[in-house]
Order: sequence, then C-alpha cells, then structure tokens
Amino acid sequence: MIALATVIHMLRSRRFYERLFGFAVVVAALARISKENQASTMARLAAWDKRQVQRLERKAKSHGRAVKGTGQMMRSGVSGRMSKTTGRT
Repeated sequence: MIALATVIHMLRSRRFYERLFGFAVVVAALARISKENQASTMARLAAWDKRQVQRLERKAKSHGRAVKGTGQMMRSGVSGRMSKTTGRT
C-alpha cells in the first residue's frame, strides 16, 4: 500500500518528469558519442588495413613476386593457411 502511494506520488511529481527528461537526454548523447567513436575506429582500421596491403604489395613487387591478388589474400587469410600447408613461414 505504501509502495503504491509512493509510485502515485512520483507520477504526479513535476521533478520526476524533469529528471526523467534529463536522463533521456544524457542517454541519447552517450549513444551518439558511442556511435561516432565506433565509426571513427572503423575508419582508422580500414585505413590501416589499406596501408598494410599497399606495403605488402610494394614489398612483393620489389622482390619480383606475383603481386596480383595480394590484397585479397591478406584479407582472406589465405597466405597464413598456405604457409602452414607448404611448411614455409
């Protein structure tokens, strides 16, 4: 009975709705910051991956090895599996 009276009092309170609104604003802001941070992280990771592929292509080209498909092999992990099957590292 007391709990019910407390809930009814809270629902009639203007302060309760002000706090609820403030909490909603904070949660929305944090969600937006998190989303922007995730997008930034993914962009940095994609740029790093692109640089690594370009570096490996340049290295392969300078050693006279076949360059075609190097980027795809890096992304798919084929080169790691190939070294295990051939015994080379």
